[in-house]
Amino acid sequence: MLEKVDLTKKLSKSDYKVRMPQLRRRLYDLQKACWDASIPSVIIFEGWDAAGKGTSINVLSQRLDPRGFKLHAVQAPRTYETHMPWLWRFWQKLPNYGEMAIFDRSWYGRVLVERVESLTPEEEWRKGYRDIINFERTIADDGYVVIKFWLHISKKEQQRRFKKLEKDPLESWHVQPEDWEHHRKYEQYVLAIEEMLERTDTEWGPWTIVEATNRFWARAKIFETIIQRLEEALQARGLDLPAEPPSDEETVEPEAEQFDPAQDEERADGALTEMSLAELGLTPRVVKALQQAQVTTVGGVVKRLAAGDEGMLELDGIGLKSLAEIKQRLASLDESQPSAGGEGEEEELC
Repeated sequence: MLEKVDLTKKLSKSDYKVRMPQLRRRLYDLQKACWDASIPSVIIFEGWDAAGKGTSINVLSQRLDPRGFKLHAVQAPRTYETHMPWLWRFWQKLPNYGEMAIFDRSWYGRVLVERVESLTPEEEWRKGYRDIINFERTIADDGYVVIKFWLHISKKEQQRRFKKLEKDPLESWHVQPEDWEHHRKYEQYVLAIEEMLERTDTEWGPWTIVEATNRFWARAKIFETIIQRLEEALQARGLDLPAEPPSDEETVEPEAEQFDPAQDEERADGALTEMSLAELGLTPRVVKALQQAQVTTVGGVVKRLAAGDEGMLELDGIGLKSLAEIKQRLASLDESQPSAGGEGEEEELC
């Protein structure tokens, strides 16, 4: 099954920049429509280590109304949770009607890591298939939209990403010894994954395999799949879909919490154009990474951020922590500038 997945699929950066603003706005409008219609949704991210689950969730959640969704990073059950039926802890995390719940890993660990690493007796993880199907069928019958993603990369690509992460002192913590152990058992996991996909792909909870070698392709496919499923849910209830903006309409991204490069891009044409990175107060490592990418002024940083966080994260040596440092420095610089004023408010969920 997985050997037939075309991992060479990709989306150019220019096409990505054209498509993503529209997809983000469309998803925001559908989130609002599902809130009004009391349609809950459960979005599950499963996939290989270093396949991009975390960054995909980050991009997905950036333009959602935070009052309308919750993110659950699932880890091993706590001691008291082991005394309950194994799905009990996931029942507690289901969203209210109209809200979204995003799961970074989920109940599928029962038939994946717990199976391959022999953490659960075979009799128990085999029962897990039935439990999962019944669980998803129950919530789907109650009106939940169940959206499931498997982010797929090759063993060679996973190894390349591990090594790249380990070279970055700010990102190396992402790769633990157990990740390399899972990597060595790649073929065993393939067998478990294929059985999981085959046995739990249902009408009410279909799997979407995401070719995740190219991050632009993966993110666009994730957005398009969620949009399609939410539109189908609204139409199944006889509700009108929110109007789509014209394809040539320039979509204005919502303001970032600390710094909005899209609104302040024009500042790069003024004094910021000549301001050096050293004047911004960045750490030497971040300055070196930016200079290697030929970004030598604060104005260049602002212009790159104007395309979204992806424009900065694609640089070698720039991770989420480095991005946060850059935004924090720009925010402190922004406080010393006159306020632009006149900013509009985004439509609320409530």
